[in-house]
Amino acid sequence: MKKMFLRFFSVAITASLILTACIAKPATCADPLGCVEVSNRTSIKIAVLLTLSGADAVYGNDALRGVEIAISEKKDLLGHPIELVKVDDHCTADGGQQGATQIAADPAIVGVIGATCSSSSVPAAKILSEAGIVMISPSSTAPSLTMAGQYQPGFFRTIYNDKAQGKTVAEFAFNVLGLRSMSTLHDGTPYSMELQAAACENFEKLGGDCLGIIQFKSGEDMSAKILWLSKLHTDVVYFPVYTTDGIAILNKIVENGIRSALISSDGLLNSDYIRKTVNISQGMYLSGPAPVAESQAFTEKYRATYGEDPVASYHLQAYDAALMLFAAIEKSATPSSSTDNTLLIPRKGLRDFIYKVQGVPGLSGTITCSPLGDCAEPKIEIFQIQNGKFAPIYP
Repeated sequence: MKKMFLRFFSVAITASLILTACIAKPATCADPLGCVEVSNRTSIKIAVLLTLSGADAVYGNDALRGVEIAISEKKDLLGHPIELVKVDDHCTADGGQQGATQIAADPAIVGVIGATCSSSSVPAAKILSEAGIVMISPSSTAPSLTMAGQYQPGFFRTIYNDKAQGKTVAEFAFNVLGLRSMSTLHDGTPYSMELQAAACENFEKLGGDCLGIIQFKSGEDMSAKILWLSKLHTDVVYFPVYTTDGIAILNKIVENGIRSALISSDGLLNSDYIRKTVNISQGMYLSGPAPVAESQAFTEKYRATYGEDPVASYHLQAYDAALMLFAAIEKSATPSSSTDNTLLIPRKGLRDFIYKVQGVPGLSGTITCSPLGDCAEPKIEIFQIQNGKFAPIYP
């Protein structure tokens, strides 16, 4: 399961991890961003900043489980136990800002897995980067997060960039379904707005037309917006949103008798959405991470620990993010005492190691980090809801 991932790092870091019995001079911190000092026998603290409550908690809890499994397997770092701090990003900009501020106020936290939603990651990445804290998201896909001129140097992600997801949606609608007109709905957040823009841009490059781009406020009554949509007589309706809004949009589309092909994306790729729309979502399409052959041992551990199969699609990305953070800590940490196991973990040194990750076989796919923080392969799949399940159908 994790053996290939860890074997890669073990070869790279073995030389630097040998702690000699006698150190002539204790190390001092020379890192420009500062160091985290971990006293003898105390924990190494990492945090998750994930959606842990509300309608979209299924995504954050699934990712949290991936991190928890990684911790249970790793057990300790350089002889120190791993302490996990859990912070809720609420899948909102305010939640991301507040959660990141809370984390940044704790100088003992070494790194963060999160945020879940792009709207949370945008403010959180700035706050945490300025605090020198590494942040690795397993699910924030908005292109702006890793765009030149906008990215934050402490932000990385083990999920694809939505430039790739939007392109796949457009190609599927135009080339596979043979559709020529598209309308989109988005809630104005980075994830939803940037993803539909990428789909429209690529759809029009192929020769299609984006007839309507409809923005709404999350939670609002969709009656007027869907009535307007019905007048466009578009071939395909694309609405990359999260669960509550996705359910509301689908209900109004059905009520208005709209017969267009319906496509959404990974914001609805969860068991809750199917359960709450089972009578009306049949045949709908969704884009999301391409399925990978999960190791039997990992799946069995997930099921044994949590009493159910994975509930969303980000546990593997979160697991890989945790292992990447662990390896970076092991690589960059240095002993700061000649008498005990006190460590210094340099914040910039930690960040620099992650930028150097190339060709690592993770459980979610091969991990190679770009200078802008994109670390995942852009492997996207189109699913169709068939008999209450997400069936992969393209490519």
